[in-house]
Amino acid sequence: MTVSSSELVLTDSETLEEVIECLVENFSIQTQGVCDQQTLFEILTYAASNGDSIENTAKLLKNLPTANDIRYHLNKINNFEELKKL
Repeated sequence: MTVSSSELVLTDSETLEEVIECLVENFSIQTQGVCDQQTLFEILTYAASNGDSIENTAKLLKNLPTANDIRYHLNKINNFEELKKL
């Protein structure tokens, strides 16, 4: 059976969904207010995939938490060394 290259292509949105699903399943960050965990991961993934800062990403994307809100929630992570091992 031959598989065409078009059958193997993931769209940007499908890739983002898979990444976010994996992050939500494997990491837990306590969030509150407008910054839920999924939104936080979406912002971080967008920034990382575009080689951009959290600050600029928060300005570019509409109706999202501010960069300060994002950093506030990231500061709740106490053990980055353990996180790196995962």
